[in-house]
Amino acid sequence: MTPDEPAPDAATDDAPSEPLPAPAPPIVVEGTYQSVKWWTFVGVLAAVWFVSAAAGAGLYYYWYQSVDKTWPVFVVLVYLVVTTVGALVASTAQRKPVVSALAIALMSAPLAAMAAAAVFYGAYVFGWIAR
Repeated sequence: MTPDEPAPDAATDDAPSEPLPAPAPPIVVEGTYQSVKWWTFVGVLAAVWFVSAAAGAGLYYYWYQSVDKTWPVFVVLVYLVVTTVGALVASTAQRKPVVSALAIALMSAPLAAMAAAAVFYGAYVFGWIAR
C-alpha cells in the first residue's frame, strides 16, 4: 500500500448514493394463476374430505369391533402421520395453487375423519345401528 492510497476502512466517498434502479416488472403468463378459484378449492376440499370421512368411519368401525384396541389405535396414528406429512410435503410446492389447496385439505382431513366417526358413534348411541 502506498502513502497516496487511503486506508481500506476509511470512507473516501462523501457524495450521496445514486437512486436504485426500478425493479423489473413481473411477467404475467397467460393461463397461469397465482391463486385458485373458489370452486376449485371447494372441489379439492370436498374430494379429500369425502375420502377422509370414509376412512374415519372405517377406522371407527374397526376400533369398535376390535377386542384388542392396540392395532386400531396404531392405524389411527399412522393415518394422522400420513396426512400430516403429506400436507407438509404438498405445501412445499411453489407456484402451484392447486397443490397448495391440496395441502390445506390434507391438513384438515383428520377433522373430517373425526366428524364421520362422531356421526357413526352417534348412530350407535341412538340405536340407529344395531349393536
